[in-house]
Amino acid sequence: MNRSGYKVNKHLLFIFSLVFYLGCNTVLLAQKNTGNKTVSQKELESKKKRLNEDINELNAQLSQTKASKKSKLGQLVTLNKKISIREELITTINSEIGQINTQIRKNEQEVEILKQNLEKLKQEYGRMLQFAQRNHDAYTNLMFIFAAQNFNQAYLRLKYIQQYSEFRKKQAAEIINAQTVLLNKLNELKENRHEKNVLLGNEEEEKKNLTVEKQEQEVVLTELQQKEKDLKAELEKKKRDVEQLQITIRKLIEAEIKRKAEESARIAKEKAEAYAKAKAEREKKRKEKEKKDKQKTVTKENGTKTIPEPIEELPPPPKKETIDMPELNEAAEALSADFANNRGKLPWPVGKGVICEAYGEHEHPAIKGFMIMNNGVEICTSKGAQARAVFDGEVTGIAVSPTGGSLIIVRHGEYLSIYNNVGEVTVKTGDKVKAKQVLGTILFNEDEGKASLNLQIWKGKKTMDPSGWLFNAR
Repeated sequence: MNRSGYKVNKHLLFIFSLVFYLGCNTVLLAQKNTGNKTVSQKELESKKKRLNEDINELNAQLSQTKASKKSKLGQLVTLNKKISIREELITTINSEIGQINTQIRKNEQEVEILKQNLEKLKQEYGRMLQFAQRNHDAYTNLMFIFAAQNFNQAYLRLKYIQQYSEFRKKQAAEIINAQTVLLNKLNELKENRHEKNVLLGNEEEEKKNLTVEKQEQEVVLTELQQKEKDLKAELEKKKRDVEQLQITIRKLIEAEIKRKAEESARIAKEKAEAYAKAKAEREKKRKEKEKKDKQKTVTKENGTKTIPEPIEELPPPPKKETIDMPELNEAAEALSADFANNRGKLPWPVGKGVICEAYGEHEHPAIKGFMIMNNGVEICTSKGAQARAVFDGEVTGIAVSPTGGSLIIVRHGEYLSIYNNVGEVTVKTGDKVKAKQVLGTILFNEDEGKASLNLQIWKGKKTMDPSGWLFNAR
């Protein structure tokens, strides 16, 4: 091999190895330049926003409660919920801080790798420039081309010199890009640390607020416990009212079921009667035909032949069914399926509100051992708030509620949603309603200084926990 051929191989070996090394590092740098927030971080921020909105709503309700005459029990319920949400908010902030700490450690490691890779890029590029200065001045390049053995080799050497020059420019741009990536990562790291400091400050502030609220809770609880005898008497009355409410609701539902069953029975009876009438008509026609057949014949060359007349066919007899629950037509069945598919997605029955009393049996917040039962959820809201339908359906019942105000029943196929403690009702029985349509204004209790809606969801004769159906309910 001649000296010029050896030099070409040396050039090519250097350039290919450098392209491979710098290419790998460029890919690495591109992969490290993420800096986007993870899905879980966004979820935590969204949750924190909702919790803060709930706390603001409770603060507004607390202001109304404090302004009333008999506010202590309402204050306690609101404070308990507020403390619960505040504790959840602090836990959420802690989770955010934990994620940011992880991100900071990750970014610190990436910054160190970026610095090392950038330094290697600069060193290799420096060696590349030195090599180019020693071997590729104008005279050497010209001699390199003229030393070719033929025209094709000379052309290839010319292209090589051009590509080598372009590659140097490209690598200079890559170094600038690497510096930009590093700078962005350093800025991201700085933002992470600032965000962490902000969250630490928020956490400290929330802990102080929590301490104040717990002190206020203790004061209210002590005042209520001092009046335990009077409070128990009041609660016993409320308990009886709630029991009467459930009796009223069950009676309305049973009446609705009975009405639907009677309607189904009436339709079945009408079908049976229509069938019996059709059967009698057919029998009459058959007998008339038999009589005519005896008298009516046609004479032909090969004898006589009777021509039968067609007899009208009967529809199939109606099925015999035992009616226990109301039958659903196709539209009602579709509505039931649609309602069931929206579990956890239903809109709230109020514009703004929080669940201040959960579903099922639980202990009273002020009196130990005193159990209260709720077949739905109590949603505390602001004065003047409106009750809204949670889904498309039909208003099938409106009645005076034993606990005050009115209760409204909306049927969604085999499901029922019940809205209790409605003051001014804006719908009537038989109305078709859409999701979020206003049903009435929620009653405001002047003595307790609060407005609350009791929402219940039933499937047939069975109650269900509404919090499992509402969107983002806690």
